[in-house]
Amino acid sequence: MRPTAGRRVLLSEASSFTAREFVTVLGRDGVVVDAMSSVRAPIARFSRYCRAIRRVPAPAQDPLGYLAATDRLMTSGEYDALLPTHEQAWLFSAGRHLMRHRVEVADIAAFDRVESKIEFARLLDDLRLPQPAWRLVENEGDLSELGLPVWLKAEFSTAGRGVVHVLSRDEAAAALASLTPRGRVMAQAPAPGRYAQVQGLFRRGRLLAAAASELLATGVGGSAAARVSVHHPEAVTALERLGAFLSWHGGLGLDYFHEDGRPCFIECNPRISEPANAAAAGVDLPALMIGLADDTPPSGEPVVAQVGVRTRSTLAIGLGAAETAGTRRGVAKTVARALLGRAPQAPAREVLNPVLEDPPSLVPFVVALAPVLARPAAVRRMAARTVADYSITPEAVARVSTR
Repeated sequence: MRPTAGRRVLLSEASSFTAREFVTVLGRDGVVVDAMSSVRAPIARFSRYCRAIRRVPAPAQDPLGYLAATDRLMTSGEYDALLPTHEQAWLFSAGRHLMRHRVEVADIAAFDRVESKIEFARLLDDLRLPQPAWRLVENEGDLSELGLPVWLKAEFSTAGRGVVHVLSRDEAAAALASLTPRGRVMAQAPAPGRYAQVQGLFRRGRLLAAAASELLATGVGGSAAARVSVHHPEAVTALERLGAFLSWHGGLGLDYFHEDGRPCFIECNPRISEPANAAAAGVDLPALMIGLADDTPPSGEPVVAQVGVRTRSTLAIGLGAAETAGTRRGVAKTVARALLGRAPQAPAREVLNPVLEDPPSLVPFVVALAPVLARPAAVRRMAARTVADYSITPEAVARVSTR
């Protein structure tokens, strides 16, 4: 029996693909999984591994109500651990003084250095970790230093919603007009190479486990819808340095482009993201998060993922095709190739909707793909609605910080 079998956990949200992968990984471990949600039918609900959805206020709209509901659930004695699956980790850190239950997340000062894309870029410079050239942008004239093409980034955003790739001055003007109302904007030069991610779990600055993976197929917002685990020691070392510097506690990840394993970092994810590839490669980050809540002492060197393990999320691949190809034929062809195990992700294990193992997962697969097969442009509204269910705003964090 696995050491986590029979444990009872509560996930911080149920709408993201990350939450859905947590459900599968934990369910395979024999863990009893419930998840919180402000919506009635989030994706995590449709799994034989998810026992219940606990309705709570939306964290961005009512952060105080969300924290109070979370605390009531966790102090009821019904759960052994609360696992943050998305930006709620930031909210838990800011509002820990409002909760009786102790949540295993980093201090708010550490979050402040990495949630802001601008502060994170400054932190990379301070630590002399590689990243593309960047600068703050107030008007179009500020772009002349970096030239075009360039990436424009809102200071705070998630799931690629506030990041725009611009190729011309007209596109830059339109992007600045849409991003500037959100706050500060930075510009960053493109990075060379292939897209990859590294993530790990820390206990007060000490790395416990790490896993790196490279993109094989693209999802909505440029996310990795299919992955292969890779051996990138320079990326793991950089993650370890960053976590040690911040005395990080909990999950932490970095997005980067690489040439022959040499990383150039572009983004920080202060949480564990989509853990199924790492679990398939031997690093069960959700189970280790339960150990973090138990305050289980670490043993030996950090656990590092095996190389060459391929996983895919066919639904995410289809939604990504709707966003990029924009045609019904393109979506259908892409989904068919994934289901038939064709390159580039073949052979790959399905981790988002493993229908044969978990029949209820067929429901969101059909419900989400049907409208984008009929009208691919519908994916934008669908993605925005889903992100709104789990995202956290700086305003929400400020409300709980000053309470």
